[in-house]
Amino acid sequence: MSGHSKWSTIKRKKGLIDEARGKIFQKLAKEIYVYAKQGDKDPKNNPNLRMIIDKAKSVNMPADNIQKAIDKAHGNAINDENYEYIRYEGYGPNGIAIMVDTLTDNKNRTASQIRATFAKYNGLLGTTGNVSYLFEKKGIIVLSNIYDEEKIMINVIDNGALDFKKKEDTYEIITNLDEMILIKEQLINIGVKEFVAAEISYIPKIEIEVDKEIYEKVIKLIDALLELDDTQNVYYNMK
Repeated sequence: MSGHSKWSTIKRKKGLIDEARGKIFQKLAKEIYVYAKQGDKDPKNNPNLRMIIDKAKSVNMPADNIQKAIDKAHGNAINDENYEYIRYEGYGPNGIAIMVDTLTDNKNRTASQIRATFAKYNGLLGTTGNVSYLFEKKGIIVLSNIYDEEKIMINVIDNGALDFKKKEDTYEIITNLDEMILIKEQLINIGVKEFVAAEISYIPKIEIEVDKEIYEKVIKLIDALLELDDTQNVYYNMK
């Protein structure tokens, strides 16, 4: 499991019970609402909204749920829901760097929950800047390896991709921010119909390899952080 994006965690949760799927949908709906409220309600004119809608579709979020979140942001009724993005930085077991992006309407509640979760799972919550320098902001595109590897690799490299990796059942493509949408469009042009992920993410500059015991401890912390209602993404540098 790679430590730079939530896509792998979403994928693992696809087969879980409805309650878990519902929680993912709630988080995505909140993010759709925020991006729709900040800009145009038409995804064609709002790249951030388009990106989060694509993510929602990748986990089979119902179209009605997506539209309701957009309508809520642009409805006639007075809406006093104001969310704020806040990032928390800290360390997990064995010094694994962890960044947690949250979307909250109550900073005190979120800070308390994040701090308690780090403490419960043998982590340490730090301050702003503690670990963010260990990550780079990049685009990440993930697709199933049902497509021809050579064809995909040649296409993305020719269009400026920084890296191409074949995983167990996926292809993972790293891009600069400005080229991610172009590369995705070129993949669609050569027949790619579905994406596991296509999003802006934080890639660790160096990944730390750990033994099975540490790995399991870190995963418990990451999963617990993702279970919090206000958590949107968790990034980490464990290999």
